[in-house]
Amino acid sequence: MSDRAEAYGVLGELWRWAGEDLAALDWAQLTGGDPVLPSDFKIATVAAASIAAAGLAAAELWRLRSGRRQHVAVDARAAAAAFRSERYLRVDGRTPPGAWHPVSGFYRAGDERWIQLHCNFPHHREGALRVLGCDGIRDAVTAAVAKRKAAELEDGLAAAGLCAGMVRAPAEWQQHPEARAVATLPLFEIVRIGDAPAEAAGRGERPLSGVRVLDLTRVIAGPVCGRTLAGHGADVLLVTAEHLPAIEVHLMDGGFGKRSARLDLRRADHLEQLRVLMRHADVVCQSYRPGALAARGLSPEDLARLRPGIVYVTLSAYGHVGPWRERRGFDSLVQSVSGIAHEGGVAAGTDGPRHLPAQALDHATGYLAAFGAMVALARRAREGGATSCGSRSLRRGAGSIDTAASPATASPIPAWKTSRRFSRRRRHPSACSGT
Repeated sequence: MSDRAEAYGVLGELWRWAGEDLAALDWAQLTGGDPVLPSDFKIATVAAASIAAAGLAAAELWRLRSGRRQHVAVDARAAAAAFRSERYLRVDGRTPPGAWHPVSGFYRAGDERWIQLHCNFPHHREGALRVLGCDGIRDAVTAAVAKRKAAELEDGLAAAGLCAGMVRAPAEWQQHPEARAVATLPLFEIVRIGDAPAEAAGRGERPLSGVRVLDLTRVIAGPVCGRTLAGHGADVLLVTAEHLPAIEVHLMDGGFGKRSARLDLRRADHLEQLRVLMRHADVVCQSYRPGALAARGLSPEDLARLRPGIVYVTLSAYGHVGPWRERRGFDSLVQSVSGIAHEGGVAAGTDGPRHLPAQALDHATGYLAAFGAMVALARRAREGGATSCGSRSLRRGAGSIDTAASPATASPIPAWKTSRRFSRRRRHPSACSGT
């Protein structure tokens, strides 16, 4: 099978899992294929398929509005570049400050296992330093980690609400209780969770003109979802809070086409204001950990009663099942725990793990979340109801999309690897090792 045919095959699987009209696939044109980025993993294949799925879903909404079909064309090289969009962002011709703090990255523990610390948010960094009992310089952290066992440190940091991941080989991850739990989920699901009358697809010059979206997400995956919906004409309002930290480059890169507001959900009046906004929304996308908004009366079922027909999209690092369902996480951590970083190090010939040359899990999740949201909107137009849609292959429900983060949980990692090998020349690992 050619690389282009493989990407088209993945698109076809996504489309069939969503239960959409297969005739639409004839209007999708995918060109090019892997390898594009220096990785053994088929990043361009995943990029082209997920971006095409979102584009085709938008085209189907346009068909419902206008009765006319549109062609969707995606080039693999351009898609791979889109999966690194934050790297190409420029402000007045200058690169904005990077996302990675020097303390973040891989460390060798005392049992010779590797562990990744994610310390880009100040409170995560300060918490990790408290647990380790050291100063915030890399040499001090290196020495402190070297005194600990990787698995015990991983669990200890997670128990403290912090972010870390022990590097595992693919086979080791497949045997982990969290991987086994996520493996019980279907790759993609769309579930009706409430009754509501059908709502017309709307009017306007673009597929999502008139659709109101509340974006309660941060960093990459959720913002890419909102950015994609805005790109197809939706009115997107980003809702964040003064006390929540943000990474400037991601805030800007994921913010195109959006307006923004600040609400502190710890305040009853702000929480009520959010409920008012939700009563007038068509789509809500949130990336709080599973159960966090439900504790404030904002579960998908709550919102299906508050706003019948709502499309509720939820994103989380490890999914909504298993012992890790409440753990905090990021794309790079999922790469570390699931075997992707291990395989990257082997392929690169480095003494240690190496991340993908793109945060591909986050970007794919964002496009698939937008895909799920648009499929749910199309179902609402045809059938009515509130729906929940979910994927476990790449990340996160009515209409909600609930995805788990790693392609390693969808199929064995080699199925996502190219047949070509990249250079095994030894390289000096950096603090963030390619992410």
